[in-house]
Amino acid sequence: MLLLSGPNMCGNEWKYVKDCLDTGWVSSVGSYVDQFEKMTAEFAGTKYAVATSSGTTALHICLVMLGVNADDYVITPNVTFIATCNAIKYTGANPVFIDTDERNWQMDLDLLQSFLENETEQRNNQCYHKKDNKRIPVIMPVHVLGNICDMDRLMAIASKHNLIVVEDSTEALGSYYKGKHVGSFGLMGTFSYNGNKIITTGGGGMIVTNDEVLAKKAKHLTTQAKSDPFEYIHDEIGYNYRLVNVAAAMGVAQMELLPGFLTRKKEIIAFYKNELANTGDIEFQEVSEDVHPNWWLPTIKTTKQREVLKVLNDHKMQSRPFWVPMNQLPMFTGNIYYNKTDRSDFVYKHCLSIPCSTYITDAEMKGVTDMIKTVY
Repeated sequence: MLLLSGPNMCGNEWKYVKDCLDTGWVSSVGSYVDQFEKMTAEFAGTKYAVATSSGTTALHICLVMLGVNADDYVITPNVTFIATCNAIKYTGANPVFIDTDERNWQMDLDLLQSFLENETEQRNNQCYHKKDNKRIPVIMPVHVLGNICDMDRLMAIASKHNLIVVEDSTEALGSYYKGKHVGSFGLMGTFSYNGNKIITTGGGGMIVTNDEVLAKKAKHLTTQAKSDPFEYIHDEIGYNYRLVNVAAAMGVAQMELLPGFLTRKKEIIAFYKNELANTGDIEFQEVSEDVHPNWWLPTIKTTKQREVLKVLNDHKMQSRPFWVPMNQLPMFTGNIYYNKTDRSDFVYKHCLSIPCSTYITDAEMKGVTDMIKTVY
């Protein structure tokens, strides 16, 4: 099977993990955790980074620290991976879904602005939904597939309506908007190191921020809120959400390889765009000239989505459709979904991601494009 996005362990992973095993430092403290956090903060251009057990737990802790609760809404795109909305629900809050932009597949900022101007109001410098008086303290943009919306405009909209921005940049490590790395725009940002991400620790995540108080709070909460170095004293409800040292050792090795991975991803998308130019009705995700994405998952749009998916997977070239829009999932069918023409459904039914592991060869990619062309 030619994997969609497999892990590439070609650096010091074995060496660093063996060091953990040899020294016995395998749990949630250790030098590799500290080093991984330092490397990530420096790469993302933030002052602080806090390693977590997953991208989902990173998102959850961000919302917990901001006091999001069951009486609140959190704004997020309707096209995203389920973890975004699960993290919101863990706090008891409910997501408000904004439809997608059909061209770049990010949150539609025109719709976002319309929703806030027509459906919300300001009270005591806080945003409230007019219809049911629920507070909306946070907006959680998702940098879908490593692409980025107009962050200048999003940040201006958020500021005008007193929304705190928490970036779900779990897919976007290595993506930049006007030279600034994702995760550094909002109050906090998050990354994921799942097995299919551009770098991986098997599982794991990271919170990045420029706020020292929040960074210390995140580290405290993710280590069970233990407040005494000797006694088992805990001063609030905490979580077992810290990344373990042996996984962080993999992360350090992967961060050393990240620049090369980003270069290869650019080569992969360039190859696919060249080979599939003028093939049927295939289109690629639109990217603004201000954006330099990491091209995590090269994805195409076509009316023959299901036919392409079938022929690729039948020939052991692992390919996947887009996520089912959040409003179509049974646990979210009653949530607010702000849209005009339901472009989320259109994107879901027309887009698919194709093999793009950083170790994929040009010959293997040629096999993928040749197979796609048979459909047309």
